[in-house]
Amino acid sequence: MSELLCTPTKLAGVVQVRRQAHADARGVFTRIFCADELAGVGWTGPVAQINHSVNTARGTVRGLHYQLAPWAEMKLVSCIRGQVWDVAVDLRRDSPTFLHWHAQELSALCGVALLIPQGCAHGFQALSDDAEIVYCHSMPYAPQAQGGAHPCDSRLAIAWPLPVQRLSQRDADWPAMAADFTGVVI
Repeated sequence: MSELLCTPTKLAGVVQVRRQAHADARGVFTRIFCADELAGVGWTGPVAQINHSVNTARGTVRGLHYQLAPWAEMKLVSCIRGQVWDVAVDLRRDSPTFLHWHAQELSALCGVALLIPQGCAHGFQALSDDAEIVYCHSMPYAPQAQGGAHPCDSRLAIAWPLPVQRLSQRDADWPAMAADFTGVVI
């Protein structure tokens, strides 16, 4: 029996991953990650890093972040407390969904994660106070390869559900995407 039900989204390579919950008198068990099951929808590497983000205020935005080749990474993003609005932006040169974005609500109770492929920027907005996410990365963080896009870039036109607030200085400093930006190469 599959523990992870994987459903493609309209953004090329971005996959909704629904965890199968097993409940009994003790509580609930779900599998967050399974390399064998995720390989069928594009997961290509080991888990090189697992990050945990705690966001204390509703409306907080983190992102949009990505890494350039050869440190480009896949991410599997799960919300473990509260609610977030998770966003993937396709920055891959020659992708059929180049500069399109996909967003969906993730919550501790919904049992859904988002698998984001290499070449996509990732960000999220806390929809509740005290929202936490855990994300598995296929590559370790490489500061020399970091890239970002401003979350309010008019070229991307992301429809954040709440006013964008509490940006880090790094995220606020990302410039608007240049008109001649042709994408990243993986």
